[in-house]
Amino acid sequence: PNLIERTNKYLLDLRLAHWITQKQYELLCVKPSEAKLAHLYYLPKTHKPGTPLRPIVSGLKTTTTSGFEVMKQVYEWSTNNLRKETLLCTIDVVDLYTMIPQTEGVLAIKKMLDYLELKQIGQYYHQIRGGAMGSPLTLTIANCYMFFFERDIVKQIINGGGSYLRYIDDMFIIINWSERHLNKQIDQWNLFDLNIQLKAQAGSSIDFLDLSVENVNGHLLTKVYHKPSHEPYYLPFNSVHPMHMKKNIPFAMLLRAIRYCSTFKAFLNEREDLR
Repeated sequence: PNLIERTNKYLLDLRLAHWITQKQYELLCVKPSEAKLAHLYYLPKTHKPGTPLRPIVSGLKTTTTSGFEVMKQVYEWSTNNLRKETLLCTIDVVDLYTMIPQTEGVLAIKKMLDYLELKQIGQYYHQIRGGAMGSPLTLTIANCYMFFFERDIVKQIINGGGSYLRYIDDMFIIINWSERHLNKQIDQWNLFDLNIQLKAQAGSSIDFLDLSVENVNGHLLTKVYHKPSHEPYYLPFNSVHPMHMKKNIPFAMLLRAIRYCSTFKAFLNEREDLR
């Protein structure tokens, strides 16, 4: 109830400040009889040793997702109120990304994180570290954080004559260091922030995202990588999906094989697996 009251009070403040209209305020207000607390559940990573769990927070019908019901309510309104003279209007915020007040923007993010409350097996929790897995907001915050977290790492790798890449939480490093020295550096990087711990795998061959890379006598060989949990099930061709979508699936997979496989043999093996 306290979370609902805070959310509705925040919406009322926006209404009184003329940031939203009365109609928008009524649509976005959280109804205590309909709102539900975010629910925590886990998805097992069956392809990893020990089968670790990935925590997922389901935010359906929570105070921070009630705005997604606006479209539904607009449609319901149109079935009874749409007339010949009804106006349709869209409004574009001019240069929104470049004009967001930085102080107020940071405060808005803080409010979103402060209001992250959830329920698991009858117990209520208030998340005080991190954000909800799968939330676009959490992804943006994580990328911003990692940008500053990795600066010293990137500097060390470049100064050591190596190359560094990152995609969200997956890092790829190629460098002429001994494995012992690399592990020592990773131990130092793990001291940057005790909340952020790096778990590395190093050797002459490595898998990064959907790419397998191998160093064979000073030559890099690449091919498509499939996780152990990968199952070769795709969209049935007799489904009702558009024809271009069904044709694009094998095309995209073959195109990936052409781009990823550095040898003709690796390409033929990948093509055979696609049949």
